[in-house]
Amino acid sequence: MPEKKITKITGIGSALVDILINESDQFLINLGKEKGGMTLVEDKDIQQILSETNQEPVIVPDGAACNTIVGVGSLGGDAGFIGKRGNDAYGRTFEEQVVKCNVEPAISISDSLTGKVLSVITPDAQRSMFTFLGASTELDPESITSNMFKKTAITMIEGYLLFNRDLMMASLTAARAAGSLIALDLASFEVVNASEDILEDIIKDFVDILIANEDEAKAYTGYDDEQKAIEKMSEHVTYAVLKVGEKGSYVSYNNKITRIKAQAGNAPIDTTGAGDLWAAGFLFGIAHGFSIEKSGQIASACGYEVCQVMGAQLSEDAWTRIKKLI
Repeated sequence: MPEKKITKITGIGSALVDILINESDQFLINLGKEKGGMTLVEDKDIQQILSETNQEPVIVPDGAACNTIVGVGSLGGDAGFIGKRGNDAYGRTFEEQVVKCNVEPAISISDSLTGKVLSVITPDAQRSMFTFLGASTELDPESITSNMFKKTAITMIEGYLLFNRDLMMASLTAARAAGSLIALDLASFEVVNASEDILEDIIKDFVDILIANEDEAKAYTGYDDEQKAIEKMSEHVTYAVLKVGEKGSYVSYNNKITRIKAQAGNAPIDTTGAGDLWAAGFLFGIAHGFSIEKSGQIASACGYEVCQVMGAQLSEDAWTRIKKLI
């Protein structure tokens, strides 16, 4: 019998819960927060911000790589996630939800609080994130081995790991030793700016699939122009992806740039997880040998559907609609 094609996608990153509130632009101004991106804070800071809103928060599992991997599992793919959570109610809920979405967990437990992301969603559907990493920062680089990525086609590494450089290097080295392709999502322009001294070398030496939105691409390449940005991004990788919101995305592969249209439909309610779920659809397609166009179509459907709900968790009806494209 022919050997079964390896399609597993393993993610490594922060195990977090997302706390979502709808608020005004003025609310962000009062906090002194630039719209978009991510700011690292303490748990007490999140509690303080919550005390200043009269909005009822929505609480769902989160973490960039985790959102992507949950998406892969929900699409019916072979999926695994590596992370660390707290030994608390938030942490237990997080792991239960991951397992429910057909993801194989490799989640260690800490006595520290589970990490949280407070996402403030403004009327234009943009989210501005305040992140308390908590137990997620305690994932030990020495515990990361190539065996964790055994029979993995693609390893998805979130850019936020660049804040823990030892963990990032351990993850890259272990995944490469296991023979996996490596996908890196640049996560936020703050991450790119804080990592400019090492980022290009990491991409050149390890990364096969580089994913960024407009802000992240500009921070990395220095270009506002989409064509120049995607060309610069593609210099050292096999696949380069530039997501441009409602305008769709560009994928560079084999010296050819393919334009992927965004799925048309209703206006977004909340963009939380849009990039993460886009990556889920795209990586699922690539792992299964689909064309760039079909992988992009699945990705766009995932990105569209998650913008129609609060948070990054889709209903079974939404996944059923997406799976019709496969």
